[in-house]
Amino acid sequence: MTGTAPQTLSTSQPLEAEVHRFEVTHVDRDVYAVDIRGHRIQVDQPIEAGGTDTAPTPTELFAASLATCVAFYAGRFLHRHGLDQAGLRVRTEFTMATDRPARVASVHVTVTPPPGLTEQRRAALLAVASRCTVHNTLHQPPEIGIDLEP
Repeated sequence: MTGTAPQTLSTSQPLEAEVHRFEVTHVDRDVYAVDIRGHRIQVDQPIEAGGTDTAPTPTELFAASLATCVAFYAGRFLHRHGLDQAGLRVRTEFTMATDRPARVASVHVTVTPPPGLTEQRRAALLAVASRCTVHNTLHQPPEIGIDLEP
């Protein structure tokens, strides 16, 4: 596996752009693993889809990335303002498209703030959480290239 330490990119992207690298490897059947900065994450498929259901699916991790990013931004907002993070929760639901290509059709994220926040703080928390990196990326999708190694 290659490391995920940022490296300067010398293509059409600005020079200060960072490249993060990691590699996905086959484990068994529909199980794949990725090591990111020393953390191993696995994916699998549900039994009804031919997998062994030993880990979340890649699509579940996609939705979880959004949810955890929203939670992180909300938590940082609370911390920055000296507010307690206890009780902060983020619930996420997603639906798959019923047509092709296979894709997520909708994602709904609900933030439950800690108790006792004023309406002004609740509105500010939502505004900050709605601008997390993953949410921004979904609104301005990155260029994606998929190649085969020779």
